[in-house]
Amino acid sequence: MKFIIILLLLLVLIIFTIQNYEIVKIRFLIWSFQTSRAIMIFLSVLIGGVIGLIVSRSRKRN
Repeated sequence: MKFIIILLLLLVLIIFTIQNYEIVKIRFLIWSFQTSRAIMIFLSVLIGGVIGLIVSRSRKRN
């Protein structure tokens, strides 16, 4: 069952990447760079997940 779920998630990731391959320009403070829209969305979700994990673990300790 886990294998099927992993394959489905991989398929969704492949479809997502194909649909969001366009290059976008990112400007943040003094930095400016170009990258794929899919990579930016993935990094944003990853950073949000890490922040959520840190916050949830810090609440469990208190």
